[in-house]
Amino acid sequence: MSLFPAPPPGVASRARRPLAFVGLVSLLLLAAACNHPGDNRKTIAISLLTKEHVFYQNLQAAMEKAADREGYRLIFTSGEWSLAKQQEHIENFIVQRVDAIVVCPVNSKAIGPSIEEANVAGIPVFTADIRAESGKVVSHVGSDNYQGGRLAGEFLAKALRGTGKVAIIEQPVIESTLERVRGFEDAVKDHPGIEVVAKLNGDGVRDRSMKVAEELLRGFRDVQGIFAINDSTALGVLSALESLGRNDVIVVGFDGDPEALAVLEQGSPLKADIEQYPAEIGFTVIDVIHRHLNGEQVPEAIPIRVTLRAAESPTASR
Repeated sequence: MSLFPAPPPGVASRARRPLAFVGLVSLLLLAAACNHPGDNRKTIAISLLTKEHVFYQNLQAAMEKAADREGYRLIFTSGEWSLAKQQEHIENFIVQRVDAIVVCPVNSKAIGPSIEEANVAGIPVFTADIRAESGKVVSHVGSDNYQGGRLAGEFLAKALRGTGKVAIIEQPVIESTLERVRGFEDAVKDHPGIEVVAKLNGDGVRDRSMKVAEELLRGFRDVQGIFAINDSTALGVLSALESLGRNDVIVVGFDGDPEALAVLEQGSPLKADIEQYPAEIGFTVIDVIHRHLNGEQVPEAIPIRVTLRAAESPTASR
């Protein structure tokens, strides 16, 4: 087998990055596809958002368990917040002629052309956790992020007894976090006394969110509540509050990460967290791929439950 086989018919190669220079990761991927003599299992290739986050570690573990049960071979890669890297992964999945691709998009909009290349190659694409805005996706499996945002908004409105100024630390290039913000905003619209005074981008990471939150709290000293679109953001906000000597702001996070839940239970401005269930997402993704590859009709979207974990009753937190 040639190390650099020609792309399938109809798939244009990208001029921006010659395949011979795609780097060590790509070479390893190609080698992995070639070094399973006698292995007739179908291959599912996955590009995660990151492998550093406990959510994606739990998602991967569940997918591995489900794939082993159903008899699939998995290839895992991780974009690590790099769109270019994730585009490269999908290019190589197409070259390898895998049987299905799962993407957790780094950028919901910009990943579309890569998905479209897989569509042309006839490889079914699925998304997990984060939606893609374009390209044909057979099925999306992810948390009910809109409902999670509503739960966060309802909690914060109740905690503030229906009146007060709140802010959102968001991440506007990822569809799942946009859904959370929409849910939050729709929930607080039901409480005319709640005013959203700012929406700032923390990039979904702790250090950036800390800086943004410090700027927010200096500019809006009367902010009483902050919705953080994930737990890395929430922990960054908590660091900002600590650095400014503030303990009068209610923070609501989203993810259910062990570190955030521990902080929640210990007592802090983090008063609630929306818990996700990555293992359920992982098992469901493999199940829906299995059903699709066996000729079954599958839903275009499968929402996975979320729940709210609160440290105490909302009205007692002021």
